[in-house]
Formats: sequence, structure tokens, C-alpha cells
Amino acid sequence: MLDKKIVLKRGREKAILNRHHWIFSGAIKSAPEFEDGDILPVFSFDNKFLGQAYFNRKTSIAGRMLSFAPPSSCLRCGYGRQACGTSEDKCDVLKVIEENVKNAIELRKIFFDLKNTNSYRLINSEGDFLPGLIVDKYNDVLVIQIGTLGMEKLKANIIKILVAELDPVGIYEKSDSPSRLEEGLESFEGKIFGTVPDEIEILENGNKFLIEVKKGQKTGFYFDQREMRKLVGNLVKNKKVLNCFSYTGGFSVYAMKSKALKVDSIDISKDSVSLLEKNFKLNNLDIKNNNFFVGDVFEYLRNEKLDYDFIILDPPAFCKTKNEIVDACRGYKEINRLAIEKIKPKSLILTCSCSYFVDEKLFQQVIFQAAVDANRKVRIIQKHHLALDHPINIFHPEGNYLKSLLLYIE
Repeated sequence: MLDKKIVLKRGREKAILNRHHWIFSGAIKSAPEFEDGDILPVFSFDNKFLGQAYFNRKTSIAGRMLSFAPPSSCLRCGYGRQACGTSEDKCDVLKVIEENVKNAIELRKIFFDLKNTNSYRLINSEGDFLPGLIVDKYNDVLVIQIGTLGMEKLKANIIKILVAELDPVGIYEKSDSPSRLEEGLESFEGKIFGTVPDEIEILENGNKFLIEVKKGQKTGFYFDQREMRKLVGNLVKNKKVLNCFSYTGGFSVYAMKSKALKVDSIDISKDSVSLLEKNFKLNNLDIKNNNFFVGDVFEYLRNEKLDYDFIILDPPAFCKTKNEIVDACRGYKEINRLAIEKIKPKSLILTCSCSYFVDEKLFQQVIFQAAVDANRKVRIIQKHHLALDHPINIFHPEGNYLKSLLLYIE
């Protein structure tokens, strides 16, 4: 195996020694002939073994590390073979992958009581040391997203492990991320195991939601905002709430279950708003005295009075590439300026961004500019609470994409 290897340029091994998963194409000094997506050993310029990664010559991120263990150590545990007792024939990168999948599953068992929350993110890509792979659990159905060619070639192994460990009713793949195009992959969507119903009823913190994995955005639900939904629920009693970009009503259901006076929801998607109404009915919530708007949030904020005590701004990503940062910031500034300017005094705004290229510092600067233009006193009361099923690998800070600010407007 080690005679067919990737060798890095001088100094480019530092990130790998620090357990960062990515190898950029410019860091590679030499490479053998290989098929894109293959797993290859990685060496420093002075021939020190760094671990194993899968590689794709089509992409700027040419390699993604799967194992960081040195050759004198077990690739499974990272220490000597005597440390874990693994025999040499089992000591390979596929065992590392299997161990990481099992560890991800075990981590979620620590945090979630299935009687109260039976659905969550099961595998969070680099956050669970499995770059290019996302798995969400919706009750007894799994939905997977594969974003890289290397992980695509490992899919059969991943499915085998998931079935053995969890015995799901069905597995649905929804691999449609823009990164697949760069990887040389077409988008793929479809059932790959068992039975997958059109609608799945899930439970999150005692709240019920219907999920349409085949028609919904991403894998069907945004688990990453779970803690912020709880925060909103703790603050909305007897308040009038506006949920912008409401999707299927996660924040709306939490707010009404927490005795909000009224919750208005708006989203551009008619199908999403229809499912939101179903979620209200599923939770025995009033649908007559709350409004469900299908429309453009920007226009609603410009044209309506905004007689609310709490506004939620949780838009889809305005920015998916570096080239879109300026336009994205204009969009974030506009919706926040309008909300800050028009909301009642002594009210709250939860404003969020899931745009990776707009980092926390830049996002807060945009909100500052919006507050200046709105000529209102604004204070930050809370920042984003990370969902327990979305771990961030401390060696891979790029996984920290979601920002939220809870603002108090005087």
C-alpha cells in the first residue's frame, strides 16, 4: 500500500499534523496514478506517514483525511496495537470509518431520549470525522447526503454499517449539494434501502412534525436550530410573533406550544406553508387566529406594519460562494434594517445566517450597520446555541457555519 502514496510539499504537513481534514491541491508535491475517489496514504515531504485520505484531482480540496494514525500505530485507535488489542489484519481505514460511524451513533444516544426526541442529525461530516457524509434520523427512517466522490465510493460500506447498527425501516438518499458538480458527480435522489413513506411523523422536545424527505429542503428539517427553537419557546409567552422564512414551522410550533399570543408565519413556498398548517393541526394548535402567508419576506417587511413583540429571521443561505458575499450582506442588512426599524419598542428579534462564507464577525458587522441605519438602540442578548447533534470538530473550524443573534430593540 505505502509504495503508492501522496507526498506533500515542505511545510504543508502542519495542517494534517493538527488533524485538519482538508488537503488542497496546491499542497501536493507528487502523486501516483490513481482513480479519483481512491483512498491513498499521505506522506510529508521528508517521507513521514501522516495518515490516509481519499483524493479527487477535479477539486480544489484534493484530499480529505479519513485517518491520522502513524504507521507504527493502529489506524483504528491511533495508538499502538497493544492499546486496543486489534489484530493487524483488521487495522485499516475501513475499520476507522466503521468506528467513527458507531461513535457518532453512541454520542447521540447520550443526549437524546427517544420518548421525547426521536429524530436528529446522526452524522455531521467532519464534525464526526467522516468528511463528505451527512446522515439524519427521522424516527425510523434515515436520510443521507453524500457530497464527495470519495465518500460516494464508500457508500455501500456506510449503508451496511447503518443497517447493522440501527435496523432502519428505510434509507433515502438526497445528495444534491452544489459540491457534487465540482466532484464530478451528478445529483442523486431516491430510496436506497427498505421503505420510505411520503410523510414521516417525528418528535422533537415533545413537539410533533410531519417531514417530507422527498419534497422538503435539505433532508427535510433543520435540526441545527433545535436549541434556538427552545430559546424562542422560553421567551414568547403572551407575545405576538412573526416567523419569517418559516419553512414548515419549527419556530412557529414551538412558539404556539409555549403560549404565544399569536404567531404569523411567512414563506415563499406554498408547499412548505401547507405543511406548516398540518403541523399546527398535528399539535392541536389554533389555525384560525394565526396567519399563514405565502409570499416574499422582503416585500412583507417593507409593506406591513410589523406590530409584533418578537420577529424571527432565519433565511436560507444568501451566499453559497465567495463571489456572492457582497450581495448576501446586502440582503441580510435589508431584512434586519426593516425589522429593527419597524418592530415595537422593547421587542426581540432572532436573526440568523447559515451562509458559510459570511462568518460570525462579518454577520455581526452587518447587523450593526442595519441598526445604525434604523436609528434604534439594539443590544445582543444571546448568541447561537449549538445543537448537540451538530458537533464541530475542534481541528476543523470550517464546520461552524450557523450564526444567530438574539437582539433587544428599544
